[in-house]
Amino acid sequence: MATDKAYKVLAEQKGISNKKAKELIDRGLVYVEDKKVKIARAQINTETNFRIEYPEDIEILYQDEDIIAINKPAQVDSYDIQDAIEGAELLHRLDRDTSGVLLLGKNRTFIDQAINEFKSRRVEKHYVAWVEGIVYENMEIDEPIFTIKKGKAFSVIDPVRGKKAHTLVKPEEIQGKKSKVHIEITTGRTHQIRVHLAHAGHPIVGDEQYGSRTQSKRVLLHSAKMKIFDYEFNAKEPKDISKYK
Repeated sequence: MATDKAYKVLAEQKGISNKKAKELIDRGLVYVEDKKVKIARAQINTETNFRIEYPEDIEILYQDEDIIAINKPAQVDSYDIQDAIEGAELLHRLDRDTSGVLLLGKNRTFIDQAINEFKSRRVEKHYVAWVEGIVYENMEIDEPIFTIKKGKAFSVIDPVRGKKAHTLVKPEEIQGKKSKVHIEITTGRTHQIRVHLAHAGHPIVGDEQYGSRTQSKRVLLHSAKMKIFDYEFNAKEPKDISKYK
């Protein structure tokens, strides 16, 4: 049985460069059956059949001369969206796996004002997620978060070095041993929702980094609604959130 590095097999199979193949694996877009290929240099059978799942088109929810609101697909980097929209700058970021409302500013004056709104915690941020276990009552999580930024960012609860973080969780639906929850955050720490829910014993489905044992194509977290100044933006739930099986 012949084997080779995964990215080389993918490049050969799809007629693309090694560099492009490695990038697609690193971006989490390459699958073998239902399993995501995680390590570009892993040795793999040369007969392996790969599937590339490109993200769907980027949907513009709203734009005017100051702001543009995007319904970000999962598995797309926030910075890739910024690069794709001429003259726009991110006002905040969503994790690569997170779908939903993403806001960009279109002129310096507005961008500076909007970033100040985020810093002053005057932006309303609502999410929905599927989590492990049964959530049947509201939870308020007030645990300080410290982020380690060596390589891949990772956050921990740390009462000494952590920064204040506040998350409100409300149950919406229960299916088997999984719960759909509505989340509102008043702070915006790196991986805040993920680390807070994991700390509460309910990691987000598919979030292996923070302890989920359920395999999923992505971390099942969606930015459903944001309010800033007089604007309100809503992003429809994608199928994997609205019809979780």
